[in-house]
Amino acid sequence: MNKRRLDKLAEEIRREISAILSEDVKDPRLSMVSVTRIEVSNDLGSARILVSVLGDEKKQEQAMQALERARGFVRTELANRIRLRHAPEIFFKLDKSIEHGIRISSIIDELKNDGSSNGKKA
Repeated sequence: MNKRRLDKLAEEIRREISAILSEDVKDPRLSMVSVTRIEVSNDLGSARILVSVLGDEKKQEQAMQALERARGFVRTELANRIRLRHAPEIFFKLDKSIEHGIRISSIIDELKNDGSSNGKKA
């Protein structure tokens, strides 16, 4: 399957899984979960769903457990919503890139503040 079609399918899967998690899965541990990216295998046999969870490590762990419990339901719902012969096997993975970006941004801000305060003393 060509890259453009895979990307289009990944975006459709992202939209549908986001909707399933927010509308159909009734688990309060998933209230702060966002689907950030989907990686679909070339044979469409599997899809890795990267999710971002707002909160500390305990909340992230709880959300990942809830996602794992809902995995079969999410896959079945996905199969009902998109037109594929076989729904891909889905795997949830915690995406820490947003958290990492926020941390880097705060470090840069600290360095800027330290640099500007050192310049004013002179």
